[in-house]
Amino acid sequence: MTTTAGADAVARLATAAATRTPCAPVREFLGTTDIDAAYSVQRRLNADRVASGARVVGAKIGLTAPAVQQQFGVFQPDFGVLFDDMVYAHTEPVPLGTLLQPRAEGEIAFVLGRDIDNPGASVADVLRATEFVLPAIEIVDSRIEGWDLTITDTVADNASTGAVVLGTTPYSLRGLDLAQVGMVLDCDGEPVSFGAGHACLGSPVVAVAWLARELVRREQVLRAGDVIMSGALGPMVPFGEAHTFRLRLDGLGQVDAVIEEAST
Repeated sequence: MTTTAGADAVARLATAAATRTPCAPVREFLGTTDIDAAYSVQRRLNADRVASGARVVGAKIGLTAPAVQQQFGVFQPDFGVLFDDMVYAHTEPVPLGTLLQPRAEGEIAFVLGRDIDNPGASVADVLRATEFVLPAIEIVDSRIEGWDLTITDTVADNASTGAVVLGTTPYSLRGLDLAQVGMVLDCDGEPVSFGAGHACLGSPVVAVAWLARELVRREQVLRAGDVIMSGALGPMVPFGEAHTFRLRLDGLGQVDAVIEEAST
């Protein structure tokens, strides 16, 4: 990737976000295989957000579930950054006007009690570092028009991150097999997506271990207090108007994402 190409990709995605107008894919600048170039664009965009006052509160893992990979034809996980203004609590209204092309998916969020800075981080390291987990709904979003994505498009676009809604009851991982946790995502009371923990790279714990290693490889670290969205447990659900989504997880309670139209 040339310096000019990277700057062009940054400018296109930044303009799409600022104007709330989806843009053409950025693979014309990055190609379809240079993931390092795409992460470079992501870092530059995220650094601009931090410089504007946003605070990093964690990370998200994307493209973990086979059903989601099939939806996009991308067959490897990626990651993005969570900022403070992306995070909502159970039943707290999420303004539809802040989103472009939203899709909802059910996940398990990890909240860390200690850093994970081991380049060979294992599931044991993740289990020791996790203070608790929460049921969570991620509202994935894309600045790329029509979700016309390759891996470089979504990576550059902060792994298609939009918003997250967290449950308010923490659960310990002790004695809990996340691979066996079943998931149902309802929209306005109707089931629209089904899944289980094993759809997320075999287990959400495995996904977080992958993220920890990948971040260290890129000279970053998961920190105590970080919220980690571990990846979809089933297919994502597109929406374009106000809805209430309810995620129900076996043994981990539930969480509601209330999507609201802008008031007039």
